[in-house]
Amino acid sequence: MRTFLALALVVGVAACGSEKPRAVGPAEIIARGFKIGLMLPDQTTPRWEKFDRPYITSSVAQLCPNCEIVSVNAEGDPVAQRRQLDQLTAQGIKTVILTPVDARGIQPSVDSAAARAVRIVSYDRLAEGAIEAYTSFDNFEVGRLQGQALVDAIRARGRKGEIIMLNGPITDPNSAEFKAGAHSALDGRVRIGAEYDTPGWSPEEAERESEMAMDRLGPTNIIGVYAANDGLAGGAASSIRDSGLPPDTPLTGMDADLDAIHRIMVGTQTMTIYKPIQPEAQNAAQLAVDLGAGRPIRGTSTVGNDTKQDIPAMITKAIVVTRETIKDTVVKDGFWTVNEVCNPATMKSMCAELGIT
Repeated sequence: MRTFLALALVVGVAACGSEKPRAVGPAEIIARGFKIGLMLPDQTTPRWEKFDRPYITSSVAQLCPNCEIVSVNAEGDPVAQRRQLDQLTAQGIKTVILTPVDARGIQPSVDSAAARAVRIVSYDRLAEGAIEAYTSFDNFEVGRLQGQALVDAIRARGRKGEIIMLNGPITDPNSAEFKAGAHSALDGRVRIGAEYDTPGWSPEEAERESEMAMDRLGPTNIIGVYAANDGLAGGAASSIRDSGLPPDTPLTGMDADLDAIHRIMVGTQTMTIYKPIQPEAQNAAQLAVDLGAGRPIRGTSTVGNDTKQDIPAMITKAIVVTRETIKDTVVKDGFWTVNEVCNPATMKSMCAELGIT
């Protein structure tokens, strides 16, 4: 009897040991929830904290109510951002939505996270390393639209001279695409008197660079400024004002910042690029949740970085905003409210003129 009992116990234990853990499907993973990291690059550009963070957070909440967003901002410091990603990886984050400060510098931390099964969605800027997905805009086309708008504005004024180019920083991979797109429209059509890659998208640095160019070229020879985003445009606008150039000197921008919208209304900035952030954020949230749940992901196209090819990408279309189209773009979409656009009081007459009520 003892022998039989012992044998039965051994067989029972062996049987238990051979059982495989029950597979957990995507629906159950989502029902349980998991941690998603959100890594934003800076607060210099208003969009990250005002729009991207709340849009992504609300989209994740709709897709995965029990998921937890752990959000950090690198404040423009690439070393701090690498440290943040390492810390998130150690906390058991399952997926990360990352906008890199330095796309190349972040690679060791990206690869370290990937080695620990953290799935990374590169958001708005394409990071180097083993990322799983990418969501952004057609950045070459953005630059082309900016460049063409500048050419058109210069031709409409009929002046001869040179332009200043204020590109974004070389650490941002989007900058090279904006620049290439802009050059495709500008080269052979206007003379570029000075060109800068502005560190950190700094408005102060853009103002300094503009002043240097004007001192060297002579302000009367400047017929326009290509600024890759609205922060740089703000710096250039200050230089244009202080140099005595015509206040309506053609000036481009991007991001549809509220200050830029006001400059466009009064005529001190020619245009900006409105990048509908909400669909971009929704795409990022969907990709992050799908990756965390183990679902297959699909993109509208693919991209590659220096270490990986055929990365699924979700690309959103950007929109040109001019004085005449503010109402039907950023106001209509709710990006800015009528109250925001029409304040301070100096903007109210402009709003009435443009039918923004």
